[in-house]
Amino acid sequence: MNAASGELSGRIALVTGASGDLGRTIAESLAAAGADVVVHCRSDPAKGAAVVAACTVHGRRAVAVAGDVADLPAMEAARDAGIAALGRAPDIVVMNAVSQIPWLSVQDQPLEHFVDQFRTCVLHAAVAAKVFTPAMRARKWGRFIGINTECVIECRGGSSAYSSGKGGMDRLLRCLAREVAPDNITVNQIAPGWMISAKYRKPGLGKDEDGLDAAALAGYVGGVPMGHRGTDSDIADAVVFYASERARFITSAMLQVNGGRTTGAV
Repeated sequence: MNAASGELSGRIALVTGASGDLGRTIAESLAAAGADVVVHCRSDPAKGAAVVAACTVHGRRAVAVAGDVADLPAMEAARDAGIAALGRAPDIVVMNAVSQIPWLSVQDQPLEHFVDQFRTCVLHAAVAAKVFTPAMRARKWGRFIGINTECVIECRGGSSAYSSGKGGMDRLLRCLAREVAPDNITVNQIAPGWMISAKYRKPGLGKDEDGLDAAALAGYVGGVPMGHRGTDSDIADAVVFYASERARFITSAMLQVNGGRTTGAV
């Protein structure tokens, strides 16, 4: 984590899906940059508590909250729990949570997978906007940051449910960016590639090994102009940048953090 210490001092950030590999790294990086953190974890309190502990190592306050990101009352309750612990609603919201589904052809992908991805991508963003925008507008400052994917740019075969969900999230957040810009609120997205995170750093695994087919890994890395995979910290650093004053005049942007893999793609 390379976040500048104190850069986000006085801010409160909420990270959805903060108990996962990427979410944890994002939450810790925000804390390292000076933000207090609301750690959202839908169903595993022990993992949420571990992320809270990791954030407090940086001398920041942190609290774990739960709730289905596609459920308005649940996220209102999560917001209120964060306010009770930290004193006010978040200044920064990072939409990181997404459910995992198998990649199948359009023909073979069950319809319920498309519904699932709509909920955890599109409804996730819509609910976050409804729940957290009012306080940001009242303060005339806010940051919405969506974790998207390079897949929404590539539209690879087998990724239709995931890519369509993230594509819908992209369009919604671009609309939101126009609506809230007059209140000094920015809305941006990050499109990660296939990043190295904690699950790829387990003992006995090389940094680029995860038990998947070696040819698939070689094929992916072969398409990265920089010649290697990035890490979860690369994504977290991009989040801290978007959350900071350095990005105050950037909104409705999609930052591709994938070593140039989607360079020139539309």
